[in-house]
Amino acid sequence: MEAVVDRHHLGARLRTLRAAKGRTVASVAMDAGLSVPYVANLENGRGNPTVDALNRIAQALGTRATIGFVAETDTDTGTGTVALPATLIRLGRGRRFRRDIQLIADTLGEDPTALAARILDLLAQFTEVTGRDLNEADWFRLLDALILITLHPQPGSK
Repeated sequence: MEAVVDRHHLGARLRTLRAAKGRTVASVAMDAGLSVPYVANLENGRGNPTVDALNRIAQALGTRATIGFVAETDTDTGTGTVALPATLIRLGRGRRFRRDIQLIADTLGEDPTALAARILDLLAQFTEVTGRDLNEADWFRLLDALILITLHPQPGSK
């Protein structure tokens, strides 16, 4: 049996996790004992990672690698993965983003790193919805709206 890996989906997921941690490619590569170009290529959907390399990157990011086998057909699953724009990656490294994520995570009782990754994935989708690249002010307006909804729900909503 041959394993088929969607390298672009894997790369986007690695970049999202790294950005959610506020880490650089260089710091993750160093902690994983891998070269910067190797990790950067994986994030860009290039290369053929070994299971060992994925485990080392996951460990450097404070998580674990899992392999899922779901393939009845060769059709697209429509996962909706969108690459993180550079402006969003920079946002994920910032102090305000980390503070806001911690506030939401505390309110919801969730792990801040997992929540940050989900929110970065969600925010990235707005580039497709709007049809344009968003800037830092746009990202913060969206994040502010999420904070408002999370911390101040309307009466009668759960």
